Amino acid sequence: MPSLGADMAAATLMTWGVKPGDSVKRGDVIAEVETDKGLIEIEVFQDGTIDELTAQIGDKLPVGAVLAKIRESGEKPAAPATKPPSPEKHVRVSPLARKIAAELGVDLSTITGTGPGGAIEKADVERAASKATPPAPAEPVSAMRRAIAAAMAKSNREIPHYHLATRIDMTRPMKWLEAENARLPIQQRLLPAALLLKAVACALKQHPDLNGHWKDEQLVRIDAVHINFAIATRQGGLITPAIHDVDGKSPAEIMAALHDLIPRAKEGHLRSSELSEGTITVTSLGDLGVESVFGVIYPPQVAIVGFGSISEQAWAENGMLGVRPVLQATLAGDHRATDGRTGARFLDSLNRHFQQPESL
Repeated sequence: MPSLGADMAAATLMTWGVKPGDSVKRGDVIAEVETDKGLIEIEVFQDGTIDELTAQIGDKLPVGAVLAKIRESGEKPAAPATKPPSPEKHVRVSPLARKIAAELGVDLSTITGTGPGGAIEKADVERAASKATPPAPAEPVSAMRRAIAAAMAKSNREIPHYHLATRIDMTRPMKWLEAENARLPIQQRLLPAALLLKAVACALKQHPDLNGHWKDEQLVRIDAVHINFAIATRQGGLITPAIHDVDGKSPAEIMAALHDLIPRAKEGHLRSSELSEGTITVTSLGDLGVESVFGVIYPPQVAIVGFGSISEQAWAENGMLGVRPVLQATLAGDHRATDGRTGARFLDSLNRHFQQPESL
């Protein structure tokens, strides 16, 4: 069972997508688990043959528990398990139905699901609730909000944050974006978010101490740039799946990745690698008119970048005062891994990449 974030302690195995004897390769989805963040697809990280399924559907398993045994090429099959996993499929419950059931005090074991494969859905829970006397009104805390609270409390307890901010003239990148979009079909047009993520990735390659994890009281630098991007879910709360290898993607490829990732994140249907392999987080609240965002680092990462809105502001240059589109970028860094000087150099590099949008 992989760790899908600092706030995760366990998950429930919902479905198997393989059986003993099946061949698998790295990246294949072999199972689904349910966490506080929704249903997550579990990927395999090596090639081989499924030798044994050691976990049963419906089991709630802690991080690090063995789900299955995989036999590499040339290895002999393991002896059959004394008690093979039950072939019966555990009744699935949609994340929204589980949330509503918790709020209304409905026992899911008493409900017969009408969804695909007998899955319990929102309508099933509401129907059951209407037949019972509802509990006294309360202010329930959702599972996702509890998960976010646990992660942020851990961050504030353990990470000594430092915060930096800078204003960036976005005249050149916005003109470049306008020119690019003029030649693209509507469905392929770029949003500023694609440029923001690409510029962050380019700056991180120059300042790799901000791209990594703090583990065992030391900084572990990571060569690949996998950026977690904060997305609001339909059930409330934020989830931060990662876009992989952003430094090697063009703005158009990053935009395509966002088009794929955002709908799945909102529905609570992500892959394990998207929640476990991020190297830094980017959060942007510019669409809500926020001028600046000072984020909280998501452990074990060592930095988070925040972007506000791009708005017209007074800008002085060479003794001349004018009005330009301006973006405020912020950085929260882990003082155990880096210091303010490293963070300042990163923000300076970020600005320089924005001033050369054609090279992103």
